[in-house]
Amino acid sequence: MNNARLPLAVLAAVALAGCGVQSIPQANNAVAGAWAEVENQYQRRADLVPNLVETVKGYAAHEQQTLEGVMAARAQATQVKLTADQLTPENMKKFEQAQSGLTMALGKLLAVSEAYPNLKANENFRDLQVQLEGTENRIAVARRRYIQSVQDFNNLITVPPTSFTNSLFYHHAAKPQFAATTPGAAEAPKVKF
Repeated sequence: MNNARLPLAVLAAVALAGCGVQSIPQANNAVAGAWAEVENQYQRRADLVPNLVETVKGYAAHEQQTLEGVMAARAQATQVKLTADQLTPENMKKFEQAQSGLTMALGKLLAVSEAYPNLKANENFRDLQVQLEGTENRIAVARRRYIQSVQDFNNLITVPPTSFTNSLFYHHAAKPQFAATTPGAAEAPKVKF
C-alpha cells in the first residue's frame, strides 16, 4: 500500500509544481526586486541633486527660487518610500507624484542653465548633467523591468491553471503598474511651426 502511494505523491508534487506553487512566490520576489531597483535609481537621482544645486548656485545666485524649488521637490520625493508590500495603486500614485515634482523642478533648473554660458561651460556642471541624464535612463530601464515583472506576476495569479493555485494557497492581489502622472501625458503633443 505504501508503495502505491509513492507514485501518487510524486504525481501530486509534479502537478503542483506545474500549477504555480513555486512560480508564484518566485514572481512575487521578482516584483519586489524590480521595485527595489526602481527605488535605488530614484535615490541615485536624489543624491545628485544637492551637487547640481551647489554648482548652479555659484553662477546663478539670483535664481534662488528655482534652486529652493529643486531642493523642496527633492525633499518631498525622498519622503515617499514604499516597500514591495505597500504597492497599491494609491501609494504608487503618491510615489509618482513626488517623483514627477522632482523631474519638473530639475527641468526648470536645467532650463535656467541655458541663460548662463559660464555655467554650461563648467566641467562640474557638465559632469553632473551627464550623470543626471544617465540616471534618468537607468530609471527608465528599472521601471521597464518592474513593469515586466508585474505583468509576469499578474499573469500567474490571474490566468489558469496557476490562478487556481493562487486562489487556494496564496491569495495574492494583482500588483499595480506605473501610470502617466504628468498632466497631458496621455494626449498627443501639438506641434506648430
